[in-house]
Amino acid sequence: MAADKGVKVFGMWASPMAIRVEWALRLKGVDYEYVDEDLANKSEALLRHNPVTKKVPVLVHDGKPLAESTVIVEYIDEAWKHGYPIMPSDPFDRAQARFWARFAEEKEQRKLVHEAQQCLKTLETALEGKKFFGGDAFGYLDIVTGWFAYWLPVIEEACGVEVVTDEALPLMKTWFDRVLAVDAVKAVLPPRDKLVALNKARREQILSA
Repeated sequence: MAADKGVKVFGMWASPMAIRVEWALRLKGVDYEYVDEDLANKSEALLRHNPVTKKVPVLVHDGKPLAESTVIVEYIDEAWKHGYPIMPSDPFDRAQARFWARFAEEKEQRKLVHEAQQCLKTLETALEGKKFFGGDAFGYLDIVTGWFAYWLPVIEEACGVEVVTDEALPLMKTWFDRVLAVDAVKAVLPPRDKLVALNKARREQILSA
């Protein structure tokens, strides 16, 4: 295989945005090379492939780079059409999935714990009567928001708060369990203890600043 052929993912082991790309590729059954970046000392290859934001994740497919996780997930679904369907086939359902994905993205960027429960409560309305956001199968919106299922309990533990409970968010709590049972998801989750330690260290940094 030529050096510019195939699929390569530039990520960072603790990045929930980067893991979305791995989930999508695994659902499609696509082989890829994973490059774990040190964000304090970014590689020349990452900076070359994403000179605009200089962030992970970056997908390089046959030498062509793409940035931004939700854009990459949609691209993967279109580039490998015959594999597992990620986006809904119906145009209205696709638009709805993008709407909720954008809602979740905007809320998570604020990263305020006291807003998290309200955000998830609103998002939970899109889960009513379904196993996953995509219906019976794990789909696009599940990939975009699925990191909540693993990272949020870690953040709760690191910060000593409880956001997702059976009482406050029953549908979301059940969905967390379903997400974490998906083979493609389980295959690339980072070690929990390592993630907890990282989040506790970050919190201490913030509090001591």
